[in-house]
Amino acid sequence: MTGPADASREQHYLPAMGKRWLLPLYDPFARLVGVGRVHEQLLDLADLRPGQRILEIGCGTGNLLRALGRRRLDVDALGIDPDPAVLRRARRKAARAKLPIRYERAFAGALPLPDDSFDRVLSAFMLHHLDEDDRTRALREVGRVLRPGGELHLVDIDGTPSGRRAGRAHRDPRLAGSLPERVLAALTDAGLTGVTENGRGRSRLGGVVFYRAAAGRAG
Repeated sequence: MTGPADASREQHYLPAMGKRWLLPLYDPFARLVGVGRVHEQLLDLADLRPGQRILEIGCGTGNLLRALGRRRLDVDALGIDPDPAVLRRARRKAARAKLPIRYERAFAGALPLPDDSFDRVLSAFMLHHLDEDDRTRALREVGRVLRPGGELHLVDIDGTPSGRRAGRAHRDPRLAGSLPERVLAALTDAGLTGVTENGRGRSRLGGVVFYRAAAGRAG
């Protein structure tokens, strides 16, 4: 099996920074808010080992996999994103750094990839951009492409209201979907196992939460 039958069907997606014309600000903004430090934490938690196949969903301009490449692990790394513009930047950056990272256009909810083909799936600050249906499809696809014993490691913003927002519903439904309890429930509902909150951290965006889940099939 190579993925859902509608994998090539065009879908709506949110461009990096929300607007296509803001793309040149994507990498400076990521540096400003400390995304690189969060990426390093995610890679530490993912327990990556030589010889593994690594997939990043929603790779943007490729900063997470470039950080992985700098660790010089002998891994096979693939990043997917629906935005052709960010993929062009990701490929240029990998080529300049002489890193053998592949980038392909695909939607997380319709991966054109075989079953049981990756040891690790990574995701950074992507999940909260998806509505509930798209999130469900994406997480089920993660479970499908993970090998038995494979793991998903993701980090996203903590949507828990704080300060003056405390005690009232979050106005943005996508940020409300980033509440840790809702993310954990979504991972479980997708058929993943060993679902757990794997750590917390901070960036200038606010609090972030790390999660871990494993493929639902027995090894």
